[in-house]
Amino acid sequence: MKKYTKIILVAAVIMLAYTNSYTQGCVAIRQFSGLGNAVGQGNMLNKGELNISGSYRYFKSFRHFRGTEEEHNRLTDHTEVINKQHGLDINVSYAFTERLYGIVSLPLQYNERSSLYEHNRIERHTSYSKGLGDMRIGAGYWLLSGENAKKGNTAIGLGIKFPTGDYAAKSTFYRGNEGTPTEMTVDQSIQLGDGGTGLIVDFQGLWNIASTNFWYYDGFYLFNPRETNGTLTNRSRPNEAIMSVPDQFAVRTGVFHSFEKIHGLGVSLGGRIEGIPVHDVIGGSEGFKRPGYIISVEPGVSYMLGNVTGTLNVPIALFRNRTQSVTDIENSTPDNVVHGDAAFADYLINFTVAVRIPKKAKEVFNSL
Repeated sequence: MKKYTKIILVAAVIMLAYTNSYTQGCVAIRQFSGLGNAVGQGNMLNKGELNISGSYRYFKSFRHFRGTEEEHNRLTDHTEVINKQHGLDINVSYAFTERLYGIVSLPLQYNERSSLYEHNRIERHTSYSKGLGDMRIGAGYWLLSGENAKKGNTAIGLGIKFPTGDYAAKSTFYRGNEGTPTEMTVDQSIQLGDGGTGLIVDFQGLWNIASTNFWYYDGFYLFNPRETNGTLTNRSRPNEAIMSVPDQFAVRTGVFHSFEKIHGLGVSLGGRIEGIPVHDVIGGSEGFKRPGYIISVEPGVSYMLGNVTGTLNVPIALFRNRTQSVTDIENSTPDNVVHGDAAFADYLINFTVAVRIPKKAKEVFNSL
């Protein structure tokens, strides 16, 4: 493979890395729930090389949906819930061979949630959570090598999510007519973890389709066998009193273009779907959760200088659906269909900086 083409592929893989930062609101998929492209330059690493990346995410959710219908009155009445979430994911990947890699991902979070209904319904107050999220470790394998990988490659991976994030985080709420300060667990959407040990199955791929244009795809599914985590929701319905530990999923695909005259610069345009299913694949689906999904268009830009690559992706929501949960169905009657709502963002910001540490650089460092 020509050096120029190899550089394009490296930049493309970094650019197209879904930084495992998913969802845009109260549909409480955990931040950075997958593993996959935390590898970054994984399929270009030689045996014994490292890739270290930091991924930052921000979004503000405030648009309420019940099913696919937006509740515009929540904004005009100023009763909307506003979530602001900041996250930093630190990823380290290591190439055992040119095809087999391992990953460790450590997420850090800071969250704010402003609302009326969780307090005294008279004054708006803000609850907070911050700290370590759910750590993931895993491994992946590129299916092709050598001459067979010149036009592209696909990797499959397995990982484990550990319940290292606080899934019973508390903040101060102002309750009753007097607005009495009370320590309570924060909403599920800003909890730092979900309390379950999960299995992650993921994939990623990149193929040259014409000149400096590439087709990319990636995704993951998180199996969470634990049904509920014991954390109180402070909700009135008995079957919604405890938080659920839901499955999560995401899929992306699109086209990446690398500029021939500006080495290292690339742009992409694609689509993605992400969310929480109504029913878990393994284990029960009881407890409170907000299932749903978001379909977004995702423009992006990347720039690579040497072994350092920066990427910026901004998924913009096109379609949002807060689906009816298991407890919604259980609480419904022929005369009264229960269908909870959720707040979604218009867009989210993902920014990643990745540093590839060649084997020669490691050898120099170790000799010091």
